[in-house]
Amino acid sequence: MKVVIQRVSEASVTVEGKVVNSIDNGLLILVGIENADDIGDIEWLCKKISGLRIFNDKNGVMNNSIIQEEGDIIVVSQFTLQASTKKGNRPSYINAAKPEISIPLYEQFVAQLELETGKKVGTGVFGADMKVALINDGPVTIQMDSKNRK
Repeated sequence: MKVVIQRVSEASVTVEGKVVNSIDNGLLILVGIENADDIGDIEWLCKKISGLRIFNDKNGVMNNSIIQEEGDIIVVSQFTLQASTKKGNRPSYINAAKPEISIPLYEQFVAQLELETGKKVGTGVFGADMKVALINDGPVTIQMDSKNRK
């Protein structure tokens, strides 16, 4: 499972011209699920994300987590994070999990993140053509891959 975590001062997800979720201070997390992902990947990532110290403390040092910041989170499914660009110019998505696998894992990811943070987590609409808007604060953008835990 791959994630891109962006610290935002605001973010929103729009589907068919309607804003389905929006936040102010917090995290926008893009999630790409692959065929080999399971609950262990979810638990590891959610624990890391909830404790990630990427928010400024009172001294302007990145020392606080999303929990300490009391920020909000939006999670958006993005299968293109699983793109392979080894050959040619057209990305291959062969490793991206099909909906019958990825939807339950996506829902588990959101539920686990809610459990870890103690807050409701907003989402996009799985499989929809979404318009994601954000103001990246910092900018701070972190990539994580549960298959590469170094």
